[in-house]
Amino acid sequence: QVQLVESGGGLVQAGGSLRLSCAASGRTFSSYAMGWFRQAPGKEREFVAVIRWSGDSTSYADPVKGRFTISRDNVKNTVYLQMNSLKPEDTAVYYCAAATTHSRLRVRAEADYWGQGTQVTVSS
Repeated sequence: QVQLVESGGGLVQAGGSLRLSCAASGRTFSSYAMGWFRQAPGKEREFVAVIRWSGDSTSYADPVKGRFTISRDNVKNTVYLQMNSLKPEDTAVYYCAAATTHSRLRVRAEADYWGQGTQVTVSS
């Protein structure tokens, strides 16, 4: 069993930065691929970024490439999403997710565990 708790969301002006954190409980955190998803009002949840269990491979959705960076610390059981050059269209609830393989997150948006989400609002 893995529990995920996101933090770091908030209100920021366009062009600003935020760093989201997702703290995981459970001894098996390091064996899971971790991902970030987001859901804007009236829209479906969409993939943002994923990182393999080892941290040596990452993948991003096109809208965030070059602006967002996913990383993880398997000692602290935490995954991060550094978001730079934020745009109003990045406004959404951001969710952390864990799955046994990165492809399940990236391709099928499937996860074994989800966090409760953290709100990110970017003002113009």
